[in-house]
Amino acid sequence: MIVSLILAAQIVQTKGIATTSPKRADKVVLSDAEWKKKLTKEQYEILRAKGTEPAFCGVNLNQKDEGTYFCVGCGLPLFEHKTKFDSHTGWPSFYKPIDTKNIWFLVDKTYGMERTEVLCARCDGHLGHVFDDGPKPSGLRYCMNGKVLNFVKKK
Repeated sequence: MIVSLILAAQIVQTKGIATTSPKRADKVVLSDAEWKKKLTKEQYEILRAKGTEPAFCGVNLNQKDEGTYFCVGCGLPLFEHKTKFDSHTGWPSFYKPIDTKNIWFLVDKTYGMERTEVLCARCDGHLGHVFDDGPKPSGLRYCMNGKVLNFVKKK
């Protein structure tokens, strides 16, 4: 018996979020060797090679403190604690970024799926994916890899 699985497209478009790498005066561009020196092996695999950490195993999943989540590659602020929610997916999830100019979207057609990849606007690092099944007010779920988010507790 042959079983076919057809996954619905999860392409998300949001006003104000770029769909190509933004041109920025503060753009961080490093060689592959420089990224490998700067990041841990796991961070490199996710941020630069578009990997995914295992569900329910990453840092920041159960983080409940007040603070800000920054990109580990370049330090750009990405998400605030007040937009984080428990999506029961195993990855830190947020319903909106700090600023739509700090991320960009790219259609990801890997693994036989169509999804919307979320990347850092300053270093073009892979952060995770966004889906349209999140809570109000946005209805979006930014499903992020916790290992590429540096959490800084509010003082």
